Amino acid sequence: MLNRSAVPQRDPSPVIRPERFRIPAQIALAALVAYGAGFWFTSLFPGYLPKIGALWSAISAIVVTQVTRRETTASASLRVLGSAIGALTSATYLSLLPFHPVGMALAIFATVLICTALNVPSHGRLAAITVIVVMVTASLDPRLNPGLNALLRLAESCIGTGVALLAVWLWPDLSAQMGGDDSPSQP
Repeated sequence: MLNRSAVPQRDPSPVIRPERFRIPAQIALAALVAYGAGFWFTSLFPGYLPKIGALWSAISAIVVTQVTRRETTASASLRVLGSAIGALTSATYLSLLPFHPVGMALAIFATVLICTALNVPSHGRLAAITVIVVMVTASLDPRLNPGLNALLRLAESCIGTGVALLAVWLWPDLSAQMGGDDSPSQP
């Protein structure tokens, strides 16, 4: 005999609800706006690869956007601090030595070690990603000033982060308007 209590019950609510489109729409819109803002910003610096700036801003917006406002805010602080540490580490390396994959790996190691020493080990992953972006960008054009290159990547990360925060905080909270009490947008 089949035990009905052991069979998972289906959610009686419709599969496609307006709230289920919120996160995909926020991510897509934030990525689009961040891409445009990053491209425009980096274009102010001739020769510093505005498409890389646009890409990095859009990636930052995607990474930061989370299900709730609280999670997005926490992700934003993680993103900015991690990017700052990664930018500083990679700028220091590139000021002393040219790009090399082994050097990049060593810079990543140093970056994650710094995050651990500063008692922010969870920032290490995003800091390491920033190292890769700064260093690969430098490899595309070794004439780029290492400090300005790193500073631009940090600024682009902040652009994407800011756009993500705005998208999440300004987006209407549909579940609250419909009387839902488990809104993913609540702080």
